[in-house]
Order: sequence, then C-alpha cells, then structure tokens
Amino acid sequence: MADVARLAGVSAQTVSRVSNGSPGVVESTRGQVLAAMKELGYRPNSAARALKRGEFRTLGVILFNLSTTGNTRTLEAIATSAAHEGYAITLLPVALPTQDSVRGAFTRMGELAVDGVVILMEAHLLDASTVTLPPHSHVVVVDSNAGDRYCVVDTDQVGGARAAVQHLLDLGHDTVWHLAGPADSYSAERRVEAWEHQLRARHRMVPEPLRGDWTAESGYRAGLRLAQEPDCTAVFVANDQMALGVLRALHEAGRRVPEDVSVVGFDDIPEAAWYLTPLTTVHQDFSEVGRRCVEQLLRQIRTEEERGVTLVPTRLMVRSSTAPPGARG
Repeated sequence: MADVARLAGVSAQTVSRVSNGSPGVVESTRGQVLAAMKELGYRPNSAARALKRGEFRTLGVILFNLSTTGNTRTLEAIATSAAHEGYAITLLPVALPTQDSVRGAFTRMGELAVDGVVILMEAHLLDASTVTLPPHSHVVVVDSNAGDRYCVVDTDQVGGARAAVQHLLDLGHDTVWHLAGPADSYSAERRVEAWEHQLRARHRMVPEPLRGDWTAESGYRAGLRLAQEPDCTAVFVANDQMALGVLRALHEAGRRVPEDVSVVGFDDIPEAAWYLTPLTTVHQDFSEVGRRCVEQLLRQIRTEEERGVTLVPTRLMVRSSTAPPGARG
C-alpha cells in the first residue's frame, strides 16, 4: 500500500479508501491510484479486511444430496442471490446422512471463514443433542420441520399436495392413489399427510400408499403395481421423476393416460411439459426458495432478526395427463 501511495503521489489513507470503494475520493485521484495498483500488481488483502470488518462476505451451504432436482436448483439460486449481494459461497457436501457426518460438516464449517450457513438436509439429522452449531451462528434450514430451533424456508408442501388431490377429485375420480417419497424425507411425509387428509375430508377411501426413492426407476416399479389395480383411475406422485416412471409402466401395461389413469406429479421440472403425455404437476419455485434463504440469512447477519418459517407458495400446472374418469370410454 505504501508503494502504491508513493507511485500515485497520495497518502496511504487515500489508497485504503480507493481499495475499499469508499466515496469522497476525487475521480482523477482515484484514477491515479487505480493505475498505480495495476502497475504494481497490488491487490487488497481480503483476509485482513475481513478481520477488520468482522465479516467475510461468504455464506456456507451444507447439504446431503446433490442429485435431486430441488437441491440442485435451490443451490443454484442461493449462489446467484448471494453473488448479487456481493457474497461468495462455500459448499460442504455431506457424504452420508449420519449424525457423525453432519457433526463433522458443522465442525468444518465452523473452522471456515463464513458469515452464515444454509442447511439443506432433513431435520432429524440436526438433533440438538449431538450437533452443535458454532457460537452465535447465523443459520437458515431448507425444507424442514426445524422451525422451533432454526429459521426455516420451505415450499408450501401441504398446499401443493392438497391442490393435486383436489384437482383429481373435482374431475370425478372416486379416490386418488399415492406414490410417496422415502419415509425419512420431511417433504415426502408432508405430502402424504396432506393427501390422506384431503381424501378423508371428502369421505373417500384411502388406499395404502406406495413408496419410491425419488427416481424414475422406482416410479416404474410402482407403476407396474398400480397398473394391476383395476380401481386405480387417479395417481398423485410425490415428484416428477417418479411420475415419469409411472407413465412408462402404465403405457407398457396398456393403461392409457389420461383415458384410463390420470397422473399428477410434484416439482414441475422443465421436462414435465415435454413428457410424451405432458404432465399435470405442482410447481415449486426453487429459485424463490434460494432467494429467500439468502434474504433471511443476510437479515440475521445484518440485524440479528430471525423469523420462524417462511413458506413459498406452490401452484398447480394442469396439462394433458389428467381427465375425468369418463374419458376411459
């Protein structure tokens, strides 16, 4: 900094103000300083600046699964929103969904220079008795029931599932079968509960739900079973990938969609509108979830204000995979 000041003919304080982007520096002087910085190859010491300001301009993200649509799109939105606010992202994937792995990730994140952390994993892995956050941590949890302990951002899982079931019942189907996600998934369980509640509220028979693992392959296997159920005329599937497998299985079994069986998914992935039968599905706004995560985290960092649960609305996208049962002919 002293070398830059001598070359530019200014004080070290002026160099500091220019490097920090402070206002009040005459443009011609700023130009002299920037030219001297370029000539000498000077770069401000970001670590020293962070220690001086007490902030690192970096947000941490801990997550278990990078392969799901929701996590990848939410992570992309977090990174984009953070960059817009002048923050970088430090990502720590958790290899296995175990308490030891989660504890290790939190320990590692506590050693890194981050101002706050977004967590994308199930609440049962955040057991307060075994996972300790660094003191005074700023934390936002995505898609979880941890609202009593942490600030949570979530999609309106219940509203989306209810809309899907309501749509099928309003079309005239006697009941709605369900292909659920894994039992240890918070979002999957919320969709199961909403599906069952909606059927009981309409005094309809509640079939035993089938289980998948979010993949199209598991949807295909479940679809083959559903195809053997003569009373199955409507299916609510917990995500679009499994719905793709269900559509394939029904086609191979000679059950037409939507003439014989109506199918509704959840997520509204970009490909859903381009399935061989365009899929009716519940749209999740993952970009808004990511943006809200950064918004809530920066609110904590800047004002210490925490909010409980923020729900991002869903909406039903009606396409060609659903029709009244009379369409069976």
